[in-house]
Amino acid sequence: MGQEVVRLAVDAGHAVAVLSRNPPGAGAAGNIRGAEYFRADVTTGEGISAALAGADVVIDCLEGRAGKARKNFADGGARLLAAAQDAGTARAVMLSIVNCDRSNSSFYRSKAAKEHAYELSGLETVVVRATQFHSLLAMMFGAGSKLRIIPVVRGARFQPVSPDDAAAVLLETAVEPAPVPAAGPRHRVLNLGGPESKDMVDFAREWQRATRAKGQLVRFPLPGAMGRYLREGLNLVPEARHGTETFRGWLENSADSL
Repeated sequence: MGQEVVRLAVDAGHAVAVLSRNPPGAGAAGNIRGAEYFRADVTTGEGISAALAGADVVIDCLEGRAGKARKNFADGGARLLAAAQDAGTARAVMLSIVNCDRSNSSFYRSKAAKEHAYELSGLETVVVRATQFHSLLAMMFGAGSKLRIIPVVRGARFQPVSPDDAAAVLLETAVEPAPVPAAGPRHRVLNLGGPESKDMVDFAREWQRATRAKGQLVRFPLPGAMGRYLREGLNLVPEARHGTETFRGWLENSADSL
């Protein structure tokens, strides 16, 4: 997601500084021409000030999927925001997940905790809560197909969004004109969903047709926090449909990498 945001921002003519623990070297995959890369780590604070020098806005696409990264996810966000405030940055935008504060999943709880750090900062902050990306469904189906099954969570619907569409919303939110100080809150939460909502079975069939993968569709119950999150439809935001790239369209555009 970070690469998509950087690509769009550079194409739009913005000066872009990229913060990463492992920035790609010149000519390497992931290095986008026109962007300036900085080695920095929000968990320690190393290199953050140099990366943020002169930044008008910050778009935070950092992840903390497991272990120390997840445990320190909220603290890393607070550290990034403090450095942004010291640098005179006007606004920070964070990528999050829809209804992450209503799930007991440890990964989702870490997202909600970081959102809270954004809410408490002294900056103007916006949290963009996205539904799951198309690539998540493709990854799940692809993993199962290795065993000749196409896994489908029983009772689950999805409203996946294209990374390109999500990146466009993040950038638009970051560079939109600042509101009049008295006109609104300093912290906002926006929902972002894909253009269609369907049963997971329908997406599985589309993926199978596009990839010609062999395997039997298998419906299974998903226990625990994620199962409840999906069964209750907390991954859906039908009132916040954005973008035009459907799952089928994304599959057609991603055929070479599936």
